[in-house]
Amino acid sequence: MPERSASYDDLIDHLVRSTALRRGEAARVVLDVLAYFDETTEEFVRRRHREIQASGGTNAEIFERIAAELPHRAVAPPELSLRQLRRIVYG
Repeated sequence: MPERSASYDDLIDHLVRSTALRRGEAARVVLDVLAYFDETTEEFVRRRHREIQASGGTNAEIFERIAAELPHRAVAPPELSLRQLRRIVYG
């Protein structure tokens, strides 16, 4: 188990008590959630662009959807224009 989980023993214990997860599974869930929230705005935009594009979305739809999703992140970034979103993806 990675070192980072050591400081989350109370959360892991809670998951073990309140779910059917075993300790190793609960630790992995905690680490996965932490990794998700460690994702930068730029990483999120690039990842979501790839995901939506792979499901057939057009760029116009993709950037509108990402712009709508960003304010709902746990720590919402400043509002980004569609142009700023495009620059994150294409440079």
